[in-house]
Amino acid sequence: MSQPKPKLGSMADLKAVQRELAARAQQAARQAALTEQAQRQARAEKSLFVRAAGAVQPLPDTGRLILKQVRAAPLLMRYQHDEQAVLHEAISDEFDVGTLLDTDDLLSFRRPGIGTDVTRKLRRGDWSIQRQLDLHGLRRDDAREALSNFIRESHKHGIRCVRIVHGKGLGSPGKAPILKSRVHSWLVQKKEVLAFVQAKPADGGAGALVVLLMTAQ
Repeated sequence: MSQPKPKLGSMADLKAVQRELAARAQQAARQAALTEQAQRQARAEKSLFVRAAGAVQPLPDTGRLILKQVRAAPLLMRYQHDEQAVLHEAISDEFDVGTLLDTDDLLSFRRPGIGTDVTRKLRRGDWSIQRQLDLHGLRRDDAREALSNFIRESHKHGIRCVRIVHGKGLGSPGKAPILKSRVHSWLVQKKEVLAFVQAKPADGGAGALVVLLMTAQ
């Protein structure tokens, strides 16, 4: 016996299938259109960047991590800071210089190991004065800083003999030579100073000192 033929669906079912297929086709077309639009926009942006920046070459990947470096303080600022630190540590107003000065009327000074002939030659003028610092009118802190800088720079440049003018204190309260005693104390604390004596009358007398510095290394 022959098999019965399958029954075809109704016309309504067929139209429903067609509508479903048409809807899927429209959705796929819309998705394709959106994808194409996005690609065109990406190509346009890339073209704009290339025109603005020019041709670029990607850097090779070295596999190394680049760490951000900490910027060091400018050299000049560091130098000034170090110089100020050295200055404040080098000389003090509390230093008792009295026991280190020669017990003569001129209160000369010479470091241990320096013979009396050195101070004698200083008084006689055997070393010519190469530089001079005048501390007249300076306040104590300014005078101390100026003296420290002057001795350090003179020694650095190979200067052997200098004159420090501190005045006779005639303008000070009670006409006491306050700055003079301060200068004695500060000079004794400077390692560059080998000896000093009161200047000859022609070079300032009681208002100045002649200082001998050690030879620069």
